[in-house]
Amino acid sequence: MDRIGLMATLLMLGCIAGAAQGQTATRATESSITIYGGYRTSNQLTETTTGQSVSLNDGASYALALDFGLDRKTQVEFFYSGQKTDMSSRGFPAVANNISLRIDYYHFGGTYFFDGLGSGGYIVGGLGATVILPSGDGLSTVTKPSMNLGVGYMLPMGKNFGLRFEARGYGTLLNNNGGLFCGGNTGGCVVSIKGNALYQGEALIGLSGRF
Repeated sequence: MDRIGLMATLLMLGCIAGAAQGQTATRATESSITIYGGYRTSNQLTETTTGQSVSLNDGASYALALDFGLDRKTQVEFFYSGQKTDMSSRGFPAVANNISLRIDYYHFGGTYFFDGLGSGGYIVGGLGATVILPSGDGLSTVTKPSMNLGVGYMLPMGKNFGLRFEARGYGTLLNNNGGLFCGGNTGGCVVSIKGNALYQGEALIGLSGRF
């Protein structure tokens, strides 16, 4: 399933859950759908054969969160975040000094509001997968396990909306000492990376529809 198909499925699940919840629960178990804009930064990795650093460009990101209320302070969350960026290193082959790619996170987790759902500070976290999709012939998609942890603040805007301000950190388990983006049309590996993990930080601002 591609990214658009997955996001559409999650939105449909959110609508179904919201309709069911409206019949069986009170406002105390508030749920929400949030669309974010953000900015993401990354740590550096190392090219295996040359020892040169490998950089991921910082830049704009986007995200979607579906939060379903469990009680007065806790929600279950389906979270997606994506970023288009470039990976570059002097240690790459001349044909691959700069690789355009998209890094997507698909996580399942939850939020906990300190003062009750829908207002004030909260913590958030989740587990799932990081999907790295490079552009170009002969480059294959990479999928690795990952997690996120973060803090946030929701500012209510009337009864049915709110602004969310979040900072999240992501950790992706690479455990890698060899090829990356192997396979595809060429059957080989375009770049060779070593490193245990990819770490990224993200600042987000989102508009929530609350129900």
